Amino acid sequence: MSHSDLARAAWADRFAAVAADNVTREYPYAAHHTTSGPDDRALPVELHPAFATSYDWHSSVHMHWLATRLVAFGLTPSLEARLVPVLQAHLSADHLAIEATYLRQTPHYERPYGWAWLMRLAAEVSTSDVPAIRALAPGFAPVIDVLEDLVTRWVSGAAHPVRHGVHSNSAFGLLLVLDGARSLGRDDLAATIERTARDWFGDDAGWPFAWERSGHDFLSAGFAEADLMRAVLPAAEFASWARGFFSEVRSGDAILSPTVVVDESDPQQVHLFGLDLSRAGSARRIVDALEGTDSAELVGLLDDAADRLLASGLEASVGEEYYSTHWLASFAWDAMEAREGAAR
Repeated sequence: MSHSDLARAAWADRFAAVAADNVTREYPYAAHHTTSGPDDRALPVELHPAFATSYDWHSSVHMHWLATRLVAFGLTPSLEARLVPVLQAHLSADHLAIEATYLRQTPHYERPYGWAWLMRLAAEVSTSDVPAIRALAPGFAPVIDVLEDLVTRWVSGAAHPVRHGVHSNSAFGLLLVLDGARSLGRDDLAATIERTARDWFGDDAGWPFAWERSGHDFLSAGFAEADLMRAVLPAAEFASWARGFFSEVRSGDAILSPTVVVDESDPQQVHLFGLDLSRAGSARRIVDALEGTDSAELVGLLDDAADRLLASGLEASVGEEYYSTHWLASFAWDAMEAREGAAR
């Protein structure tokens, strides 16, 4: 793909069509509800009136985030008219209150990935330039309160981060919550995450990127960690940390190259498209943070890889395979925003 083919404007309407389909598709739905007894048989929409679409709860959350972000970016009138009423219906104060209660009653549910995307959605709605979206912000108050409590208790009670390349990854979750906390003025939560990031990752160096990429990763544990530290450390301190952290990376390494998906109908394999997209976004943000520091070699490596990684996962984001389309476009849009320097 040419560089112009990677621009948000070239993909926004296609992504919006995918988002509109996802946020209105109730089945199939992979429920992760822990039943309490034989009578606990509620349908997903009864348990999760805001997020009972897009295959599973966390994907529904971040496809709603994508929809709000696309509306703010600008769409054709017909696509905007499809998305805004659905967002208004799903993200009502009553629905969000039920979601907040469920999270409080099941404090390990969707930790930390679902929490992170929900905080990001709350921040997007609360700061949106679109009046119809911004009007939904008051309903998110109980959600934000419970998320702050859950995240604070989680990190205070954990001695170690989770470094897997999937939903349980601690660094990715902390980064999205940190961005949301800062945007929403939750200073105590932001400070807690900053301290936790330094405690968990501040001494890391020589990350073994060659060991990454299992067959179902959609995150690079190394890139996710570096992206978090980019957001936490002052520029000069981050530059020093990053040079040590990426010290084992060389041109041509697999971590800088697109993945291979043999079977696009395999829900685990298609995670690898997300791996390419998430690495592309992280690489761009890390490059931006390193500009003007003594890190030219590392900047060159990451900058050279980012567009190749972004291009690798784009078509799957808007394809025919639901295992891909129920979530990938969120990561693609995030990477495109990073590429174009859009505010996160």
